[in-house]
Amino acid sequence: MFSAIIKAVDLPVPLEEFRLRALAWATQQELAAYYNPNQIPYPHDGFLHLLAISDSAPLALDEANAFSDLRKTLAAQPGLLCGYLGYDLKNQTEKLSSSNPDHVGFPALFFFQPEVKLYFNEASISIYSSGKSIAAIIEAILATVAPAPFAPESISIRQRVSPEKYKSTVARIKNHILEGDVYELNYCMEFFAEQVLLAPLPLYLALNEASPTPFSGFLKYGDKYLMCASPERFLKKRGMQLISQPIKGTIRRGETYEEDAQLQHQLRHDEKELAENMMIVDLVRNDLSRSCATGTVQVEEMFGIYGFRQVSQMISTIVGQLRPDKVLADALAAAFPMGSMTGAPKISAMQLIEELEDTKRGLYSGAFGYITPDQNCDFNVVIRSIQYNASSGYLSFMVGSAITYDSDPEKEYAECLLKAQAILKVLGG
Repeated sequence: MFSAIIKAVDLPVPLEEFRLRALAWATQQELAAYYNPNQIPYPHDGFLHLLAISDSAPLALDEANAFSDLRKTLAAQPGLLCGYLGYDLKNQTEKLSSSNPDHVGFPALFFFQPEVKLYFNEASISIYSSGKSIAAIIEAILATVAPAPFAPESISIRQRVSPEKYKSTVARIKNHILEGDVYELNYCMEFFAEQVLLAPLPLYLALNEASPTPFSGFLKYGDKYLMCASPERFLKKRGMQLISQPIKGTIRRGETYEEDAQLQHQLRHDEKELAENMMIVDLVRNDLSRSCATGTVQVEEMFGIYGFRQVSQMISTIVGQLRPDKVLADALAAAFPMGSMTGAPKISAMQLIEELEDTKRGLYSGAFGYITPDQNCDFNVVIRSIQYNASSGYLSFMVGSAITYDSDPEKEYAECLLKAQAILKVLGG
């Protein structure tokens, strides 16, 4: 293993330009994962600022037995793993199924062992390589042209669900709530485009520029790409501590400081949003208690209001201590998928989601992140994200909102459009 810490002052180009060149160099490899916290202050911090690359095949994990196979893999202490858990792994945590069409084609489970890792800090870069020399890597990066953020010419974006159908489905969900099937359900719809030709990395840079978040990321898996601007953490493990931070509650940013403060105050005191957040906090507490020691699951912060570039969000933080007889894979399986993207009760909500939605969620509302050599991890919730299949030219993103009995279909639809705003902007919509 080769390693080096290079100070920014020793680079022949500015550190930011080196980072961009490194990203462009990474996209020439078969597998690349990039995690960017955007220097945003966040409780328990955001992602590590990490770029991971490999030209080898991903891990041969058994999709049909994902969590048990992941458990065996981690027991062998494989080192750093980068990848994701697709939403449809729900079918392995509960007796569920998925039959809606999937047009992007990401597998349900994906992890790889990077051959090159770059950790970015404010004044230096730490580089690790299991093959090429550090000098050869730096030379290759410096020989690569730095990309610029680029929003493509207007792409013809279509909605899988019409406004009328969306609103009528919300009415159906409210009937299910009235009948006692669920208390809350996260209903999502797809925006898509076909026969699209674009450069994924400049698009990701444009998305991150428009909507910087603490769990931003970029993934290249062959011809498939994820461009992610997620503000939400699914699960972080640090030692024996587990941390989950569901988001429920969204409002637009104000044009002035005074208007923004008023809107955030409005969100913090909105009874519907508070009820939604509380329901999901209870659900996440229950999920964590399945792998945590009795009495250790606590709500560290309730109804915290955090402002991002496009929206303000209501975020709660739940923590717990992993039981000594449990390992990371147990914690992931017990909490997956994130309750904020399902509803409550969780199993009933996921059954209804499959019935009511028109698109297989796939990677959307799954979890993208990394597992460290010491069996710690950090995973986001894949929302506010673009998926792209370069071979077929299919581009997709999904948005949704939590439906309760008090939901107004018009307002829920408007919330979906608000969440889609940054992506539509960078796609020229």
